[in-house]
This record gives sequence, structure tokens and C-alpha cells, in this order.
Amino acid sequence: MNNPINNDNNWVVLKFGGTSVAKAEHWQTIAEIVAARINEGFRPLVVHSALSGVSNALSALVAKATEATTGNEAFDVDVDGDVEALKQQHLTLASELGLDGAKLLQPFFDELSVLLADIRSSGSAAPVVEARVLALGELMSTTLGANWLQSHDLFADKTPIHWQDARQLLKSVNQPKKSARSQVLSAVCAHEFEQELSDQLSTLHGVVLTQGFIARSENGDDVLLGRGGSDTSAAYFAAKIGAQKLEIWTDVAGVFSADPRLVRGAKLLKELRYDEMQELSSMGASILHPRAIPPVRKSSIPTFIRSTLQPQVEGTRVADDVAFGAPQVKAISIQRGTVLVSLESFGMWHEVGFLADVFAIFRDLGLSVDLISTSEANVTLTLDANINALNEGALTQLRQGLEKICRVKIINSTAVVSLVGAKIRALLYEIGPALEVFEEYPIYMVSQSASDLNLSFVVDESQAEQLVKKLHANLVSQNQNAIFGPTFEALQQMNVEAHPQQVKPAPQKWWVEKRSELLKMASEEQSVYVYDTSVIDAALARLKSLSNVDRIFYAMKSNNHAEVLSHVYDAGLGFECVSPNEVDAIFKLFPNISTERVLFTPNFAPRVEYEQALARNIQVTVDNVFPLKNWPEVFAGKEILLRVDPGMRKGHHRHVRTGGKLAKFGIPLEDVNEAIALATASGAEVVGIHSHVGSGILDAENWSRIGHVILEAVDSLPNLKYLNLGGGLGVVENPNDQPLDIIALDETLAEIKAARPEMEIWLEPGRYVVAEAGVLLGRVTPIKSTDEIRYVCITTGMNSLLRHELSDSY
Repeated sequence: MNNPINNDNNWVVLKFGGTSVAKAEHWQTIAEIVAARINEGFRPLVVHSALSGVSNALSALVAKATEATTGNEAFDVDVDGDVEALKQQHLTLASELGLDGAKLLQPFFDELSVLLADIRSSGSAAPVVEARVLALGELMSTTLGANWLQSHDLFADKTPIHWQDARQLLKSVNQPKKSARSQVLSAVCAHEFEQELSDQLSTLHGVVLTQGFIARSENGDDVLLGRGGSDTSAAYFAAKIGAQKLEIWTDVAGVFSADPRLVRGAKLLKELRYDEMQELSSMGASILHPRAIPPVRKSSIPTFIRSTLQPQVEGTRVADDVAFGAPQVKAISIQRGTVLVSLESFGMWHEVGFLADVFAIFRDLGLSVDLISTSEANVTLTLDANINALNEGALTQLRQGLEKICRVKIINSTAVVSLVGAKIRALLYEIGPALEVFEEYPIYMVSQSASDLNLSFVVDESQAEQLVKKLHANLVSQNQNAIFGPTFEALQQMNVEAHPQQVKPAPQKWWVEKRSELLKMASEEQSVYVYDTSVIDAALARLKSLSNVDRIFYAMKSNNHAEVLSHVYDAGLGFECVSPNEVDAIFKLFPNISTERVLFTPNFAPRVEYEQALARNIQVTVDNVFPLKNWPEVFAGKEILLRVDPGMRKGHHRHVRTGGKLAKFGIPLEDVNEAIALATASGAEVVGIHSHVGSGILDAENWSRIGHVILEAVDSLPNLKYLNLGGGLGVVENPNDQPLDIIALDETLAEIKAARPEMEIWLEPGRYVVAEAGVLLGRVTPIKSTDEIRYVCITTGMNSLLRHELSDSY
């Protein structure tokens, strides 16, 4: 192979993310990409991240070492295990790449051991020490990467690979308005062209490989570039050496019109202007960090976002020569983790300096404001919890400061849904119909950018996904503009066709495997439900694997067939019942069942139902204040649970969301203290708290979020025995959905378990146990055809599927 590399500063910066460098097979693709750029006449500067998950693991080690106490053997075992897991991750990759990982990486692990020991002995980690620990992730991964590229057939003895320490190349600048910690862990570097740096790197004949995320301060300390630091590093390097282009290689084929994990039919955007990309990145699109855009925008360096998994796809080009075009919505994004702050004061009308006083409070607390809307008597704004330190203490300080000059309302768990594109104001008439889906739910704020690039809605976080899907369907799905490329699904199919040998066949559903048996049953019955108990048993086994869940109650209302209940009973689960008839059925089937395995959770139950349940000595949940206020004698001397509404609504359809302001279920947060006081006055003891926000939920973090909200609301109950986080564990309906990650669910509950180890955590799944185990068989009867439609009639219908129809099941 001829080597067309020259020293004319014909640079291209190639950035590869953590998922791209974490597997050996991806390194072959990286080598081919680098070789292709060399053949095109470019000088490649490769910037890449730590292996996927390593930065988080190193950060967790710092936290553990900080909390450790001298002589704590449990700590030693725990940290040693975490360090060993980190080491094995790197050594495994090294082995797959044919490298001597132990020889190459041992100095870095020795340094890690010394740093952790120093943190433990001092009981704290200074920001510069934390930065040194986290820098090791990039240093180790690039050491492996450089050595493998040098040994690769495409490069060996032809093109040298020069490993460079980014801390010798990038220097952070002083930021007087930032805290000392932020200066180290979220550092900023100048990004003007540097002839000296360009000349220095040009003397290195071949490929230059360096780290993202890390730099060095003016006084020589290691610093980090914060979230998205590798993107930012690559942009800095591109600007500083005057690169002809920047390529960001990730695991997604470019920027899409919406998150393809959420919206089926999301389209690839072939090109965007810098300002559009900045809007998208700032409003939640995680494909490129917002801080990576100004350096390339100022230097007019075109940026390409592409995928190492599909290198043949051109991806998204971001540049300043992209035409404005006609008014259109190009993409819809979600910014989660937003806090809404509403300030009200009639004294602000025509008052000089009111806003200056308000923003001085935010400034003094180091809080950066995102969106803002003002009127004569109200200022509403948002804070991004992902970049602001919004713990409870910070919000309390903010409230106290603001209450001196106005009335304050702070709403957590909101999200910003943004439309990004060109000339958005010209499209307002089209957006109205898409908002009808939210007629039941509040839109707290609407913000339209002066640049006419962005229209944003602040809504409850639990409702954001629904709004995105509706807006995308109305405003993007039918748009045939040339700026849109293939859908995410079409690209996935192209990948399958291009690499059929890499595609693992999806496991067949049981009803496909047992088709002949089912057809025989269908020939004998007009219509019939059929369940596979092995599928039920597998779901029960997954639930029992949850190490941070102490008790599981099967929600009997999801399916009360005696054989289903027997499998649940044999698995050792309890039963959650919503009516006396369900309770009676359980004791009839299992007369020797322990009363602790039966949980009664009624809604608006009459007095007699509470009396009957308490007389059986089963566990009882009270879901509103009325019974405690009007029938206190019923609960005297009894242990009860209270059902609390955390103010959150989740679920795959509005008909199955059981939390939030419009819900009839549970005690509102503002009434919890009254309910506790009434229970105490009646002589009852509140031993547990129960909450359930909806059904069909696939977000593994849902239950831990509920737990944090509930525990904060009931801090007056320090001796709480049980925290019932409800059910709602979803199963995949739409083929584009990702299944609920049971392991991730368990991990998210670990924090609650660690904070309150004396407290049992309960769950009460229903559909998760049975939904995938059943099919409904029907026989075809008449067939009718018209000019355009063919009707196929079957022996079942709304009588069997009414609820599914009402909740728009897939």
C-alpha cells in the first residue's frame, strides 16, 4: 500500500467513543477507517475514550475510597473486587487483540492502587486526585489502541503510530466564575488555531493517537473536560491544528429526527447547520456534546457523525454551508431531569432590577438557567439537573434566597420537549393538533427561541415520551424533504443484509414453536385462551433473581386462573388482591397459606371490606384519608400500609397510569402527614408505604425514582418496615421496544437498599408474569371483500379484547 501521508497539515480528527473501542471486532473497523483516510491523503489524528463503563467504574472507586474507614475489611474486599473487574475488562480486550495487557497496563494499575490508598487514608479525594484517577481510563485504552494499530497489517512497518499524552497537548484556561472543583472536573480549553501545536504534531510522520476527556491546568495538574469530554477534546484538537474535518464515530449512524429507541420511524438527518446541532445537543440529544460545537463552528470545520457499526452509512454532516430551506421541524428531543422554578410577585411589574436580583441568587449558587419565560407578575425558568448540582440542599438554599423577594414554586421531575428546525414560528398552525394528546396533563411552560430554531414545552417527565411520539407522527413522519435519510429501522435492515453472519437469530416465540399444537386446539374450540406455564415459570424465576427485593406479590387481577395461581404459589410469591372475592379465592385454593403472603390493596373500599381483611390478619393497604378520618376504630391496634401517590404518571397508555394529579389512587404527597397523624390517632401503626404509578413500564429506573420520592415524603416514619414500589413491570409489545432490564432494575434499587437496609422492598408485578405466556385462538368464519378492503371475521372480538382495544395495544 502506498503511503500518501504528507506534512501539509491535511489533518482529519477521528474521535471514537467508548463503545467503539471496547470490543476487538470494532478495532478492525477503526483500522479500516484510519487506513481509508490515509489513502485519501489525510493526516489522521485519532482521539478516543476509555472503554465503555470504565469512567463510571473509576468514579465509583473514588466514592468508595472516600467513604472508607481505616481497618474496614469489607471495604478492602469490595474495592479489590472492583479493581480486579476493571483490570479483567482491559486484560480481556488486550488478549482478544493479541497484546500483552499485563505488561502494557500494570503501571497504570499500580498508580490506581496508590491513589486509592491515598484517598482512603485522607478520607477525602481532592478534585485533582479524582481527575488523576479518572484519567487512567483514557490512558489505558489508548495504550492498547496504539499498540494494536501499530501491530496491524494495515500499518506495520509502513505507517508509524505515535501515542501522545493529551495532557501535554491541551491546557485548560482559568474560569474565575467557576468553583475550584468545576475548574478541575469540568475544565475548559482555548480553541484558537495554534501554529506551534500544528507544527509539533506535523513532525510526527504517521498517525497520531491521543486521549479524549483529559488535559492539564496551567499549574500542571490533571483536569477533566466534564461530560462529553472526548467529543470536546476532538473539537479542540480539530480547531487548534486547523483540521479539514472532524469525524465523530459512535454506535449510532448519525443524528436522527428523534431518539430511535423511543420513536419508531425516526429518520436520519443528512445534514444540519451548526446552530441547529447546538440546539439539539443543548436540548437533550446526546449524540454530540454541546461543548464540542463552538470550536468547530468558529473555525468552520465540517463535522461528520457516523457509526463504527455501519461505516458504509454517510451519517450526518454538520457545517455552516447548509441551506436554511423551507420552514420545517427537523428533529424532536427530550431533555430529562429538569427542575422548573416559578417566581411570582406583583411587585416586579415595572420594578427596575428585579430580574437582576433574581439571577444574582442563581449566580451565587453556581446554577445555570436554561429556558426562561416572563410576564408582568411571573418569571418561570428551568434548570438542567444534568449540569447543575441540584441536590435537596441546593434547592433549599435556592428557595430560601428567592422567597425573600417573591413567591416560589419548584417542580421536580419535569422534562423539556423541543422542536428543532428552521423557521419554527411559521409552523405553529401545524403543531396544535399534536398537543391534543396532552389535554389532561399540564404544560408548565412554552418557550420559543428568538433564533426561530426551537420551540420547547416543559411537561411532566412521565408524559414527555408520549408527546414526542405524537409530535413526530404529525410533524416529521410524513415529511419527504431531501434532508431526511432512511429510518433507523431501514438502516438496521440494511446492516442485517450486509452482514447476515453477524446477526443472531431472534429466539422464536413459544406460540411459533408450538404452532401445530395450537392449531389442533383451535380446530376443537371456537375460541380459547391458551397459556404456556413454562413461560410463567421463567418470568417468576427472573423476578426471584432480584437480590434487592425482599418480597414479591403477584397482582392477581392480571390473571386469576387456578393453575396460574398455583405456579405463583409454588414459586413462593405472595398475592396482591384488590377485592374480598380475590382474597377468598386465595384462601380457598391455598388454605394453609401464611397471612403474610396475602396483601389487600383496595381502592375506595367500603368499611366492611377493611373489617373483613383485617379480621383475616392479612396485610392491608389504606389508599386515602377518608377511612382513617371516618372509621378510626376499624384500624385501632392494627398494622397498616399507606398507599401514597408520588405525583408521577407512567405506563404505556393513559388508561393504565394510576399516579398523578388526576388519579383516584393513593394519598397525595401533600396529605401524607395528615394520613400518618390520623393513623397514629386511631391507634394504628403505619409499617409500610405503597405506591404504584402505572402499567407496562419498561424503564428500569422507574421504581427507584418512586422510592426516593416516597421516602423523602415519609421521613417522619424512621421505623418503616416495608416499601412497596408497586408493579407495572412491562413486557415488550411493539417490536421496536427494548425489554425491561431486570438486572438494571435490581441495580437501581441497590441504592435504596443500602440507605435503608432494615427496610424490606416489595414489588407486585402482574402482567410481567403472564402477558407473554398467553395467546388467544380464534377461528376464521365469514370473509367479505369490497373493491378496496378484505374483511376477515373471527370467532372472538371485543368481548375478549375490550381492554386492549381501549388502551391502544400494539
